[in-house]
Amino acid sequence: MKTSIIKGTLMASMLALVTFACNDKFLQVPATGQLASDQLTSRAALDGLLISAYSQLNGRGYDQSAASLDWVRGDMSGGDANKGSNSGDFNALTPFQTYVSLNATNAEVNFKWRALYEGISRANMVLRLIPSAASDVTDADKKRISGEARFLRGHYYFMLKRQFNMVPYVDETVDYGTGVDKVPNTEDIWAKIEADFQFAQTNLPATQSASGRANSWAAASYLAKTYLYEKKYALAKALFDQIIASGTTASGVKYALVANYTDIFNAAKETNSESIFADQAAANTGSADNANPNLNLNFPYNTGSAGPAGCCGFFPPTFEMANSFRVNANGLPLLDGSYNSSANELVTDMGLASSAAFTPDAGPVDPRLDWSVGRRGLPYLDWSVHPGQDWIRDQTFAGPYSPKKFVFYKSQDKTLTDGSSWTDGYSAINYNFIRYADVLLMAAECEVEVGSLATSLNYVNLVRNRSANSAFWVKTAAGANAANYKIAPYTAFADQATARTAIQFERKLELSGEGHRFFDLVRWGVAAPVLNAFIAYESKKLPVAYAGAKFTAGRDEYLPIPQTQIDYQATDASGKKILTQNPGY
Repeated sequence: MKTSIIKGTLMASMLALVTFACNDKFLQVPATGQLASDQLTSRAALDGLLISAYSQLNGRGYDQSAASLDWVRGDMSGGDANKGSNSGDFNALTPFQTYVSLNATNAEVNFKWRALYEGISRANMVLRLIPSAASDVTDADKKRISGEARFLRGHYYFMLKRQFNMVPYVDETVDYGTGVDKVPNTEDIWAKIEADFQFAQTNLPATQSASGRANSWAAASYLAKTYLYEKKYALAKALFDQIIASGTTASGVKYALVANYTDIFNAAKETNSESIFADQAAANTGSADNANPNLNLNFPYNTGSAGPAGCCGFFPPTFEMANSFRVNANGLPLLDGSYNSSANELVTDMGLASSAAFTPDAGPVDPRLDWSVGRRGLPYLDWSVHPGQDWIRDQTFAGPYSPKKFVFYKSQDKTLTDGSSWTDGYSAINYNFIRYADVLLMAAECEVEVGSLATSLNYVNLVRNRSANSAFWVKTAAGANAANYKIAPYTAFADQATARTAIQFERKLELSGEGHRFFDLVRWGVAAPVLNAFIAYESKKLPVAYAGAKFTAGRDEYLPIPQTQIDYQATDASGKKILTQNPGY
């Protein structure tokens, strides 16, 4: 089992810190429901506040759109998955896949904003109190605690930046009582995000006692990712080089690909060499909120046969995403887009009852398909063979597939899932914000721009070769390969354009359903053509789900600033609200 931070709410963390001693100070009773500043500056108190800042990583309490695995924006808006279920269930999410009706009054947009700023507020509280730390807080403690707090603040602002672009920057010097509503969103905050990750990299140790705590390598990875988003490829490459070369005796850390792709998403095996920074989840701690609370809708909708959680049919992979795993006779992706052609698209059971005969697709596919997509006729982890329509609430709206990556095993039910709530969908499966395969593919991008095509090729092939180990391919009950799996390394990248195309497609396959796709498309500057082509194809399969869908360049790359937040902010001397709305909203 993993050693990790068990996270709770701020109040729970702080109540655990309040102790009473049997001495003559017992008459000095603190005000009920309040904590004095001297109660918050001990080592235990500061660490409790820091854990509270970690606890906001999964956006608990702010609905599905605030989840650490940003499946609503990262995957639904990116074409990896659709909302699923049926047209009437939780239809506040539907605009994230159609774009046109996503507006500033959408509650889910505000939930995302609030969840991230809540995390920032908690990190700022830690940083505000460190200068007045009690005598039991050593200089080493201050260095570590402030490093973790600034790492977390950098993380939350990174998420805000790529969601909303121009956002107000509030640090520990801002008075939350009188000044927080006066901060405009006119300054680009990339430099401040860089500064937080640079500080964290310098001040954090290479290893931590608990797997959930950020270390210097996590900070370096996030800083490199920040540089990549800014297209500072040389700076990013230098850091990625260090991370890939990790493993010296001095560091005590070695990041590497795990042999079995599915171990990344297995709660019993997920603390491993591939996990660089993850939101830690734990089941059966006394609160389902310590498990993974924002994915509890994303399981097959079981009607005809038993399956995991029994609810609710959200987050199914799209036709286009599943088709992307089609390969040619040599085991390479169809980079020309022909995977969506009638000759190459996957055979599905769309429109067929589970009682009707069906033969799964027999063509060659990347083995990651059946680690990522639940499809009829193939084993669904250790639950059963996927029965098709009996596990889909409404095929005409959701399509024929089920999510698979963040689904627990039947053998783990009630042990690595939390049975204290309405569903077993509260699992102990972590979400990796950054994993080593992600680092290799980001490094490959940098090599294409400022380094070596040969090195880039090597990084991509490391990722592909991991999935070529047939011992870990999905098997039937008889032990045979469950489908016609083929995957091979690239032999060469002819030029930069070819390399870019291959790397971008490899990220699509390797990281599908992990919240990256939409943000990748935006930073590559190809969101409008790629997503409108996706809509043109997917809407033929699911016309109701994608009715009226259209991605508008210059607007839909970023979410609107929530109207609630604009209304809350103060006005300037001319009577205009401090916050400026994003273009097009």
